[in-house]
Order: sequence, then structure tokens, then C-alpha cells
Amino acid sequence: MNAPVAYRRRMDTIATTSGLETPSGKGAGDENFPVGSWLLPKALRPHVAIFYAYARAIDDIADNPQLAADVKIARLEAFANALRNGSSDPALSKAEALRLSLVATGITPKHGLDLISAFKQDAVKPRYENWGELLDYCDRSASPVGRYLLDLHGEDKSLYPFSDALCSALQVINHLQDCAKDYAEMDRVYLPQNWMRTDNAAVEHLARPSLSPGLRRVLDRSLERVDTLLAEARRLPGNLRSRRLGAESAVIQAIAERLTVRLRYEDPLATRVALSKPAAAVTALRALLGFWI
Repeated sequence: MNAPVAYRRRMDTIATTSGLETPSGKGAGDENFPVGSWLLPKALRPHVAIFYAYARAIDDIADNPQLAADVKIARLEAFANALRNGSSDPALSKAEALRLSLVATGITPKHGLDLISAFKQDAVKPRYENWGELLDYCDRSASPVGRYLLDLHGEDKSLYPFSDALCSALQVINHLQDCAKDYAEMDRVYLPQNWMRTDNAAVEHLARPSLSPGLRRVLDRSLERVDTLLAEARRLPGNLRSRRLGAESAVIQAIAERLTVRLRYEDPLATRVALSKPAAAVTALRALLGFWI
């Protein structure tokens, strides 16, 4: 069913005056982990690129500090409507491209719509009370990517829990890497607030040049939970029918584990904790050798 006329006119006005997308300049090369790399089957890479372009566009809308929450939600809902029903609006071309890709591959639009749900939440929810709330967010902001890749490769849905664990771990790692930036630019704090209270850590401590003892304890608690997720995720690569997707999953797992170690000993307030390109390449090579051998 089409959106009401008044809604369509509102969205047409937004698209005409400013466009819907707010590109951050980030691309696949800026991610911690490989996105649609040469490890995946060549025939599937264009579909992965389309899904990533869509996800990047809606993420950039949600993360734009210049947009009001209601404007973000309206733009994200326009993407959702286009993904459900189609659109000839050039401002929604990435949603339309994904819709056509999903039709061609027989994949549900639910994964793309779950991302919309998470990013609409980002527009209005700056704090998370506990780990359960955070995992619920990750279940919609990160897990849909893994589920999409499993579906695209024709894998069994019984592998969703292992993929979800890996994707949630990646999301939390990214939150820890960017905790100072998220607070400074968007007043978002993904650290569980009940842990913050228990460990005498205030959100204002994220504006300091280095971690307070309380924040260090909260990060360590988060990393303990990440370790549990990654332990579950280790069951994914070897159970995939697609050896190529298994290889990519093994590389992502290895990079995530390496970053987790780094975050235990480094301070994400003092500097962004990330792997250099040579370190990432060595980590990936070791993971591939271990997977294939």
C-alpha cells in the first residue's frame, strides 16, 4: 500500500530542498572489517555492494548531528517505504536498488527494515540502561548484515545465532572504539548505564583525555561480554557450506579478537584503537591459513 498523499508530499519537499542522504564520506575501506571482499563469490559481490550502499546511506542519516530527530525519522521511513513498495525518486535510489536486488535473489526485505528500526532508535535514544538493551539494539543494527549474507549464500538459518554473536561483538567493539566521538558529536553513550553507576563512571568522563578508573572497569566488563559472543561466533566459519563465506567470516573473527585484545590495554579516549593496514593484513593472512589448512 502506498504512503498517504500528505506524507508523500512531505517527503517530496524534503527530497527537493535538501536531498534525503547526508553522505559522511565513509566507504567500505573505512570499516574495521572486510566488506564484500574478493573472498566472496564474484557473482554475489555486486549484491553485497548494493546492500552496503543502502546501509551506509541510512546510517549516515541517523548519525548526522545537524539533523533533528523528526527529520531523521522521516527520511529513514522514506527509505523503508521505498524498500517495501518501490520508488522512482532519485533521492531513494539506494533503497530501490536494494529492493530490486532482493527480488532478484529472493531475500526478504526484513534485514534492511531492521536496520531502519535501529537507526530510527538512534535518533531518539541516546542511552542504554543495561547489556540486554544494548544487545536488542545490536540485534537490529548489526545482526541483519550477517543474516543477509547467510541468506545471499543460501546458508541454513540455523546458523543465525552464531552470525548474530559475531555481528553483535563487532558492533560493541565499534562502540568502544568510538565512545568519545559518539558522546562528543551526538551525545550517544552505548555503555550500559547500570554498569556506569556501579563502577562510579559518569558519562561526562567520556570528555576527558583519558579513561577514568570507573570507565576502564566498564569497558573491561563490556569486553568480557564481547569475549563470550566471540566464543559463540567461532562456530560459524567451519559450519558454512560456502568456503568463501567461511574464509571471510574467519578473517572477521580474527580481526575482532585482535581488536578486543588491543582495547584491553589501550585507551580509546586517548587515541582510536584500530589495526594498521599491515597489522590487519597479517591477522587476515593468519586467519586464512588456519581456516584453509
